[in-house]
Amino acid sequence: MNQSEFKKRRKQLMQRIGIGNIALISSAGVRVRNRDVDYPFRQDSDFYYLTGFNEPDALAVFIPGRSQGEYILFCREFDEKKALWEGAHAGLEGAIKHYAADDSFPIDDIDDIVSGMLENKTKVFYPMGRDTDLDHSLQEWIRHIRSQSRSGVMAPAELASIEPIVHEMRLFKSAAELKLMRYAAQISAEAHVKAMQLCVAGKYEYQVEADIVHHFMQSGLRNVAYPSIVAGGKNACTLHYTENSDKLKNGDLLLIDAGAECDHYAADITRTFPVSGKFSEPQALLYQLVLDAQFAAIEQIKPNVPWNAAHDASVEVLTKGLVKLGLLKGTVSKLIKNEKYKQFYMHRIGHWLGMDVHDVGDYKIHQEWRLLQAGMVLTVEPGLYIPEDCKSVDKKWRGIGIRIEDDVLVTKNGYEILTHEVPKTITEIETLMAEAKSGC
Repeated sequence: MNQSEFKKRRKQLMQRIGIGNIALISSAGVRVRNRDVDYPFRQDSDFYYLTGFNEPDALAVFIPGRSQGEYILFCREFDEKKALWEGAHAGLEGAIKHYAADDSFPIDDIDDIVSGMLENKTKVFYPMGRDTDLDHSLQEWIRHIRSQSRSGVMAPAELASIEPIVHEMRLFKSAAELKLMRYAAQISAEAHVKAMQLCVAGKYEYQVEADIVHHFMQSGLRNVAYPSIVAGGKNACTLHYTENSDKLKNGDLLLIDAGAECDHYAADITRTFPVSGKFSEPQALLYQLVLDAQFAAIEQIKPNVPWNAAHDASVEVLTKGLVKLGLLKGTVSKLIKNEKYKQFYMHRIGHWLGMDVHDVGDYKIHQEWRLLQAGMVLTVEPGLYIPEDCKSVDKKWRGIGIRIEDDVLVTKNGYEILTHEVPKTITEIETLMAEAKSGC
C-alpha cells in the first residue's frame, strides 16, 4: 500500500487527538514457538494501519503540532550482523526514508526520550490494558515527570484509550483497502472452487486444506487470515473445528471456512458441498434453507439499516423452514421469541471484516444497533448444525452441519458481494463438481 494512505490516516488521527495531547502505540513482538524457533511475525493491526511499518520492537508516537515533526518512530537500529542472519530491516534512516517518519530514534532510548515528549501534555492516548509493557513504561515515565514538578514541568493529567478512535477509522474502508480486500476475496474464492473440483472420498481434510493454502501461496498470498476449517460430516457441527484430520466419506457434506490475507487484509468464505458431488434429499433441503436465509439477510445490507436487520431476517427464514421440515414445533413467532432456533443456529449472522477477520468497530452505539454505512465490510454467514446425537429430530437430519458465508461491502445504494465467484446454489455446485469429475 502506498505511503500516502498511511499519511492520510495519521493526519486524521492527529486531528482527533488534538493539539496539546500525545498518542503512543507499540508494534507486535516476536513470540517464541519453541527453543530457537519463533512463530511467524504478524504486525499489530492498529500499529500497521497507522504506520505501514512491518517490524517488531517499535513504538510510534504522534504529537499534533510538534515543530520538529508530528510522527516519531522508535525502532531497531540497523545491524549488519542481524541483517546477515535475519534479513534487511529499516533502521533509523529507513524509518524516515521509506516509512515517512518525521523523526526516528533507537528503541533502546525510549525511556530517555519519551518521558520528555510527555511533558506538559494534557492527555495521553494509547491502547490501555492491551500491552502490559507499554502500560508499565507509561506509568514510569509519568512518575518520572511528576518527580520534576518543582521545576515547573507538568505530567499528563488524563489517560485515554486510542482504540475507539483508530477502530472507528478502520471500520470504513478506503479505495486502497478495498483493492486489497477484493484481491484477497478473489484468490480465496478461486481456492474454494479448486477445493470443490479436487474433492474425492478417501482424501483427508488436511489434504483439502493443503489444496487451499497451495492456491493462496501460488497466487502470492503467503498468509491465511485465520486457521482453516475443513470439516467433513459430523465435524461440521463443531463451529470452530480446525483439527482437519479425518478422512472424507461419500454421503457426507464438507464444510470449508477459509480465507487468505492480502497485505494484512482478510477474506472470509464458507462453503458447504457434498463429497460425492451430489446432495442427498435431506442435505439439499437443509442446504436450500440456509441459502434462502443468506439471500434474505444480504438483501438487508444497505445504508441506514440497523446492523441486526440481516440477522433477524435469517432467523425468520430459518425458523419457518425448520418448522416446515419438522425439526421445530410451535408457532414461528413464539419460537423466535423464545430463541428455540438456537439449538440449531447458535451464532449471529456475521461480523465486521478488515485487517482482522473478526474486525474492530462497535456494533452498538448508545446501546442501539448501529446503522450500516457505505464503506463498511461485513460477513453474512447463516448456518444450521444438527448434532449427531440430537434425539429430538429424525435420524436423517443428524450429523449435518451447513454454513454459507460471503463478504459483503456496504455501498451507497446497497451492497457488493466481494466473494461472489464461489458457486453456492445446489445446481451450480453439483454442475461444477460433475464437470471436474468428468474431466471437462
